[in-house]
Parts: sequence; structure tokens; C-alpha cells
Amino acid sequence: MKRSLGYIKALVLVAIVCLLYGFAEKRHKSRGISEVKVEFTDSENLYVTEEVVNKLLIQNKASVSSIDKETLDLNRVEYLLNEHQMIENAEVYLTLDGKLEAIVSQRKPIGRVVGNSSFYLDKNGEIMPLSQFYSARVPLMFGFDGENVTKAYSIINYIKEDEFLKKHIIGINRQKGNKYSLELREQDFELYFGDSSNVALKFNNFKAFYKKAQKENKIDTYKKVNLQFGDQVVCTKK
Repeated sequence: MKRSLGYIKALVLVAIVCLLYGFAEKRHKSRGISEVKVEFTDSENLYVTEEVVNKLLIQNKASVSSIDKETLDLNRVEYLLNEHQMIENAEVYLTLDGKLEAIVSQRKPIGRVVGNSSFYLDKNGEIMPLSQFYSARVPLMFGFDGENVTKAYSIINYIKEDEFLKKHIIGINRQKGNKYSLELREQDFELYFGDSSNVALKFNNFKAFYKKAQKENKIDTYKKVNLQFGDQVVCTKK
């Protein structure tokens, strides 16, 4: 009898604990979001603002407090953020104290197409729209459109990764047959690159030529520098 009574007490205790836990969990979920926090992994250049991200996070509700945790769909919020044209990746989560937080990585442009239609080429070789909030300082690309811009990706991406080239090259022009010439910041000679093959070799040759010509005070004597042959630099004097 005493053993049966002990079992009954234990079952009642478990039931009470489960009831209290369920009540607390329901109350916790029904509470509104106390705060929205947005963190950008790259905070220098904001192609999308915190305000824009906030609106996506709260799913166009009038205020954060009007959303309860049970109603909030984190998967949908993440999806909306990741579908934004300026966002590369977003992770969204709720903290124990009721904060809705998002870690946002923006897309990174490496070149800007200028022409009838203007857009960026991003670090992944994909087309990226211009931002109304920030204009990237990247090489300008002339003579390109959405169909042929990716063919120059290897050239633009190599420039982005090299400090010397980023300092000196400000533009790329597309010519017939997907051949390219480059514009320099400080020099007025034409830098003919040719096609997009042997990118590393051509740029290494150019850097060696540039430093040698500058050291010998001959850099201003050329009107054209041709890199298309890969294994040599062919120069035409003024």
C-alpha cells in the first residue's frame, strides 16, 4: 500500500512539473521580441542598410513588440534575407533573453559595368545590382553587358587580389573577340591585355616592366604596352 502511494505521489509530481514546464514554455513563446540586432560581417561599405534588414527581420510588422516568438518563422526570415540582391549570406536566431539577431554578409563587387545598363560583377562572378546607399571603388568596365561580362572575371578578380594592380588599374575595355585593354590611374599609354588567357603570367610581366621602366624614368615614353603574347612585353614608343 505504501509502495503504491509512493508511485502515485511520484506520478503526480511529474505531472505537475510537466504542467509548469509547458505553461512556462507557452508563456515564453508568447512574449514579444524585445530587440532586433543586426551585425554586418563587413561594416565598412553598406550596400544594404540595417533599416532594410530590420524590415525583413520583422516581416513588415509595425513594431518588434507586435511579434511573438511562436509566430516568428526563423526559416522564412532567413530565406527573405538570403533572397535580397545585396546579401550573400544571413543567419538568424533568437537569444534566450528575447533578442532577434542576424549576422549578415554582403555581396562584394569587384568591377562596375558602365553603359546602357550599369551593374556590378561580384567576387563570385555573378551580376550584382548597384546600391542606392554606397558606390564601390572598383575598376570600371566598358563595352560589357550581362552576357559577356563573366568572360572577363578572371582578369578583374586577379586585379582585386593584387595590391599593386588595385592601385594602378582603374578600368577595363572590351574589344572585338573578347579582347581587352586596361586603363591606368597615372599613365596615359594603352595597356593591351588580349584575351583572358595566362592572366597571372601577363600581369607578372606587366609589374616587372612597370617597375623597371619607372626606375629608368622611361615610363612616360610609351604610347602602347602589349601583354597579349604572354612570354614577353612588346612596347611602342611615342
